[in-house]
Amino acid sequence: MSRPLRIEFPGAWYHVMNRGRRGEEIFAGSKDFKAFIELLQESAELWAVKISAYCLMSNHYHLLLQTPLGNLSRYMRHLNGVYTQRYNRAHNCDGTLFRGRYKAILVEEDPYLLELVRYIHRNPLRAGMVEKLEQYQWSSHAGYLSRSARWDWLHKDFILSMFATPQKKRNELYRDFVAQPDSENILDVFERKKWPGIIGRSEFIDWAKNNFFTEKVHKQVPDSAQLAPDIGAIKSAVCRYYGVAEESLMHSVRGMVNEPRNVAIYLTRALCRKDLAQISAAYGMRGYSSASSVFERINKRLDEDQALRKCISEIKERIIHCKSQTET
Repeated sequence: MSRPLRIEFPGAWYHVMNRGRRGEEIFAGSKDFKAFIELLQESAELWAVKISAYCLMSNHYHLLLQTPLGNLSRYMRHLNGVYTQRYNRAHNCDGTLFRGRYKAILVEEDPYLLELVRYIHRNPLRAGMVEKLEQYQWSSHAGYLSRSARWDWLHKDFILSMFATPQKKRNELYRDFVAQPDSENILDVFERKKWPGIIGRSEFIDWAKNNFFTEKVHKQVPDSAQLAPDIGAIKSAVCRYYGVAEESLMHSVRGMVNEPRNVAIYLTRALCRKDLAQISAAYGMRGYSSASSVFERINKRLDEDQALRKCISEIKERIIHCKSQTET
């Protein structure tokens, strides 16, 4: 099974979702809902994780959380593992409860957190389960309207502070905010068949690419391609390194080696993991077999050509750390 993309660093925010295997229930009744919420509080304190929103549906859950220690994977392993054990014990069953690895989207702090809180809390409304949010008890919506100490564990004050008004008015503004429909941008994200690994402005996505692409790129992590530089960035870096025009990458002359073009093709395959048909089209080739041949020739040369290794290494550094990368 392929591994999902996980970008972890201190202070990171995530939207997390997991569902039951084969769409089965993970909450069979009120005792299970209560048990999960208790575990949320207990595990958040244990792992120093801040839970800002949650919504539990019968066969899945949504969380918005922050990890001051950059420990999302360890926290989620504990949360899902302990809940599975407690669920199985309560229902006299065994085996896996969740369908697989949880989904986690890295979220830029501003302006997306408020939008995500609204999206999470409005789940029962979108599902037609209730007519008013206040009618659904298995979300943190009530915590945002309450000043009771029993909700002190919920990391809501930071979210409410985004309304930038006197504190006594924030609960009312929150109520008005979640009463409005979800933004089209947020709905577009979650209605896709494949969720993105990152939500944020282009600057934030570029920052993630620059800092985590080298660490995360892996064949078993297909979503790491979301961090990859685009073909335009690769072409630009190669042309700057060799001092050639970009149009020279689009053709070759029989009997002559066009090293900049070959290097660009190799890096496109190595960094972007585009398929051969896409690479062939990007470099004006007639068939994908030509791109494959170029890649294999460069790959073979790297074993014995130190100068070429150095060249490709330097271009990689320029590509990965270039602040002018654009969102893929």
